[in-house]
Amino acid sequence: MATLKHLSSKNADYGAAEQYLTFEHDEFTGRPVLDEQGRLVPRQDYRISSLNCGGEDFAVACMRANLRYGKNQRREDVKSLHYILSFDPKDGPDHGLTMDKAQELGERFCAEQFPGHQALVCTHLDGHNHSGNIHVHIVINSLRVAEVERKPYMDRASDTQAGAKHRCTAAAMHHFRAEVMELCQEAGLYQIDLLGGSRNRVTEREYWAQKKGQLALDKDNAAQGKPPTRLLCGGSRRRKISDG
Repeated sequence: MATLKHLSSKNADYGAAEQYLTFEHDEFTGRPVLDEQGRLVPRQDYRISSLNCGGEDFAVACMRANLRYGKNQRREDVKSLHYILSFDPKDGPDHGLTMDKAQELGERFCAEQFPGHQALVCTHLDGHNHSGNIHVHIVINSLRVAEVERKPYMDRASDTQAGAKHRCTAAAMHHFRAEVMELCQEAGLYQIDLLGGSRNRVTEREYWAQKKGQLALDKDNAAQGKPPTRLLCGGSRRRKISDG
């Protein structure tokens, strides 16, 4: 059952994000774990990559972009956003989910859902309290460095513009959770209903019933010359989010 969590940070030190991802931290205090010599302890196993950084270090690329657009210069500005995609612990033994596969899925999700943003994607093998769940951290600069195509949840012109900032609205999170469900279903992984609040896994029959409804809606919209509409089903609730 993949879940998606979201955090925001006003920390101007973008290097701190990479440090958290690559070195051991206390799961309760969030502070770095030090060895007997007072040195940081590297995490034993992880995968990490960067997107849209132009070959530069993530922190350097973010600071250059902030200066170029004159953004994220105030203490109260949200500098980065942190999304955590956690997979079901049983996806490993039951479906062959590996760290490499999870990293691939995380990079795909990041590229599709946060285009135009500088990002770090890092996969860890274990969760809190040694739960055994593979999870992917996605950290993005809140500033967008390239113009992107409009997505269904975007309701402002600035949501697509370079030099504007990412907004994690309720509609955006609804969209992201729907995309997580789609991602896991396509990858053959366990998944729960992230939209209706149900802790029950979504069955294959339920998933394809929703998929069939989306295809029918797309066909009907096209026939009537209407803009594309995203049909999102959650439990007994149903919503439409229009691209128009």
